[in-house]
Amino acid sequence: MNIHEYQAKQIFAQYGVPTPKGIMVESVRDAVKAAEELGGPVWVVKAQIHAGGRGLGGGVKLARSLEEVEKLANEILGMTLVTHQTTAEGKLVQKLYIEDGADIKSEFYLSVVLDRKLEMPLIMASTEGGMNIEDVAEHTPEKIITIPVDPSIGFQGFHGRQLAFGLGLTDPVEQKNIISFAQKLFKVYMDKDAEMIEINPLVKTGTGEFIALDGKMGFDNSALGRQPDIAAMRDLTEENADEVEAARYGLSYVALDGEIGCMVNGAGLAMGTMDTINHMGGTPANFLDVGGSASAETVAKGFEIILKNPKVKAIFVNIFGGIVRCDRIANGIIEATKLTDVNVPVIVRLDGTNALEAAEILKNANIANLIVGNDLGDGAAKAVAAAKGN
Repeated sequence: MNIHEYQAKQIFAQYGVPTPKGIMVESVRDAVKAAEELGGPVWVVKAQIHAGGRGLGGGVKLARSLEEVEKLANEILGMTLVTHQTTAEGKLVQKLYIEDGADIKSEFYLSVVLDRKLEMPLIMASTEGGMNIEDVAEHTPEKIITIPVDPSIGFQGFHGRQLAFGLGLTDPVEQKNIISFAQKLFKVYMDKDAEMIEINPLVKTGTGEFIALDGKMGFDNSALGRQPDIAAMRDLTEENADEVEAARYGLSYVALDGEIGCMVNGAGLAMGTMDTINHMGGTPANFLDVGGSASAETVAKGFEIILKNPKVKAIFVNIFGGIVRCDRIANGIIEATKLTDVNVPVIVRLDGTNALEAAEILKNANIANLIVGNDLGDGAAKAVAAAKGN
């Protein structure tokens, strides 16, 4: 789960992580009021969407008067902002963050992320603040500092010194400030079950202080049960509507860019199915895990969600019957086609308990656009062929 910048900075404030003062607003009128309350003389008007690169997309602008705050708020609020982390259609800006200007002497990049290979948090930092870290990694990887932190010992002084020296900070006051900043940020990461915290840019002021000029946070969904304050920050308007609807029915759905809808039980089998489709020359339109039950209702809902994507030209149902027998799944698929108007070819491959009985049920169903796959490869090949109109 991701949250907005203004929410991340609310969390930062709880832990003493320095940030500029700011106020979230949802109207132009309130934007001007917020600027008056902050006092100025310089303000930053920021679009609040779940994406990076807002500045390059025109969603972060500097204002030097209340009249300019009003003008910029009017321009940004309600715009569809396209960034390097959004779809081509972009995201609608429904919230703004009006923030004090800052005395910027230099800019840095700082993040805490989960390194799955090392199985521990990783502090990443760079002197190239304000740039996409992906671009820095590609063109000047030597400018990225990585510091693994074993959670069993936590953030220690040597981690902080490694960070300070890596950023080229020689002033003792600046070294002390960056170590304190990083220590607090790491505590936020651990306490809140975060998966990622990114500050880009982290700015050094003329007095040698460090301030989080930006703030992105993502959280482990599995830990939200013990983080009710974080769960309450969820903004469903920023998430894919189909993914949100699927979750309500116990389905794990992720939209992709292909043309073959996938309906599978089990995440591993789903990944293998998508790989096989790619191997056969097709492209998956989604990841959809219907779980262990695969009832008529869940299959019908799966069909409904998949078919909302106009790019889908065929659906590949690849289910292994373990706890639930294949014959029951087959009957469920047939019932689902009655509950939902399925207007594209459906290729079904079932394996496991009572697979032979299931194959007979499907063959005798007399459904025009229902095709039976003999195995994973055969089913994927038929799905690719169907999507191409063959």
